[in-house]
Amino acid sequence: MSPILNQHVLVLNRLWQAVNVCTARRALTLLFQGHAQVVLDRDDGSFQTFNFSEWHHLSQQEPHPESVRTISFRIRVPRVILLIVYDHLPKKEVKFTRHNIFERDQDTCQYCGKTFDRKDLNLDHVVPRDRGGPTTWENIVCSCIECNTHKANRSPGEAGMRLIRKPKRPKWRPFVQISFTLREHDSWKHFIDLAYWNVELGEDVR
Repeated sequence: MSPILNQHVLVLNRLWQAVNVCTARRALTLLFQGHAQVVLDRDDGSFQTFNFSEWHHLSQQEPHPESVRTISFRIRVPRVILLIVYDHLPKKEVKFTRHNIFERDQDTCQYCGKTFDRKDLNLDHVVPRDRGGPTTWENIVCSCIECNTHKANRSPGEAGMRLIRKPKRPKWRPFVQISFTLREHDSWKHFIDLAYWNVELGEDVR
């Protein structure tokens, strides 16, 4: 399989909202089946959409290095596609895992505010377990060994400590596992605020 067919393509719903990332192979299939159109940004800042036949024609008229060859023709790989009928936003939740707690808290002790290697961080129950404190997003935080030892089996107030932020269940962010590069995904910038995609789990979107 051509490596170019595994490249990432941004998927917009029919309201032009980013909802997914798929492979170029999947994008071309959706285009061929009539379920999607290609979105192309022009030099004047406008956007133009192309169905399969129009995109095929453009691919012949304006050869592009990011193209794949079929038996009978070459076709350019799209960077952004627009779904014709889909207007929903996906609803997912972040899994409650040790890794995602570290991601939410940015590898930072939630008591002293210092950043550590993960091997030097513990997960602390804000309300101790033996006092009924649940193991949930809202009661688990990263803490360094020193702060964890000092807090011991007490509440933060009893230990004379304060949380730097209240622990929350993080909002799900599409494509949070995808690594973006400005060069590779420059054509996505009109649809995605890169600061939004790079924000750590648990921070509110501003």
